[in-house]
Amino acid sequence: MKAYVFHGPGGSAWEDVPDPGVQEPSDAIVRVDDVTLCGTDLHILKGDVPEVRPGTVLGHEAVGEIVDVGGDVRTVRPGDRVLVSCITACGRCRYCREGTYGQCRGGGGWILGHLIDGTQAEYVRVPYADLSVHPLPSALDGKDAVLLADIFPTSYEVGVLNGHVRPGDTVAVVGAGPVGLAAVATARLFAPERIIAVDLAAARLEAAKHFGADAVADAREAPEQLVADLTGGLGADVVVEAVGVPETFELCTRIVRPGGHVANVGVHGKPVTLHLEDLWIKNVTITTGLVDTYSTPTLLRMAAAGRLPTGQLVTHTFPLNHMEEAYDVFARAADTGALKVVLGEEPHEEVVPYRAA
Repeated sequence: MKAYVFHGPGGSAWEDVPDPGVQEPSDAIVRVDDVTLCGTDLHILKGDVPEVRPGTVLGHEAVGEIVDVGGDVRTVRPGDRVLVSCITACGRCRYCREGTYGQCRGGGGWILGHLIDGTQAEYVRVPYADLSVHPLPSALDGKDAVLLADIFPTSYEVGVLNGHVRPGDTVAVVGAGPVGLAAVATARLFAPERIIAVDLAAARLEAAKHFGADAVADAREAPEQLVADLTGGLGADVVVEAVGVPETFELCTRIVRPGGHVANVGVHGKPVTLHLEDLWIKNVTITTGLVDTYSTPTLLRMAAAGRLPTGQLVTHTFPLNHMEEAYDVFARAADTGALKVVLGEEPHEEVVPYRAA
């Protein structure tokens, strides 16, 4: 089969690899129909995730059809259409029993496209299939559903829920890429007073307004002052960091109010300075986290009911074998306007950055 293979920092290719097969009784083999690219994949290509070994097939998000299962699999069977979660769960270890699947110690967690071959391929082996794939409602098409493999549960769990967004809050989302925009959309479920989006790209700030931001700020133009003006000088109740660079994390700690919450979602590849000389007295809570995907069944139901703007994030589609072109478009988002790139469907003749529901 063909797959997108990592060859070390700066090196990757769409090339021939062996077909996957069932290795354990809990495995499922999925034919990939739709797959998307993630900012984490770009971090891997830059060398920010050194655990990924050269020769690994990238990708941790997909929609497809079950073609084979091991003898212990009970919840899906060949022919079922499923969502492949970015997180694999053994279901037996302490963390899985607590619903903290991202920290699985039984051979799961974030392994697809990280520690084992991933989803950016024609077929993928999914360990612990009973807890790691989700049957799809017939109402959801592939390009909408694939966004529920990672970015929506990540933004919702690690940003909105970990940040304890409440009615009447001021929420600032720093970074209006796909995860940041999903955080804007899911924060709205909790009726905050206002949502402020911060980014460098004018197109992404416009997209943030479309997804529900009440105010936007260019990161180069003193967003601290806008937040202060809108909150009577207090700062935001919840700040979601959705970029993963030192400058944005430090900005988050400057715009959070005393007693507020910074929820870090971004993947950081460099050390960040924690200014405890300023923060020790402010009662600030800082949380980090890898998504657990416990919310995926709920989000699937909401998306099937039309309550989540999933497909509106998809700006570009490509055939599966155009992986290198898709990566180029996604990596140059400032020039191309890319938000989410989905492969596996026929490409649109023109790019529509976001659509009304």
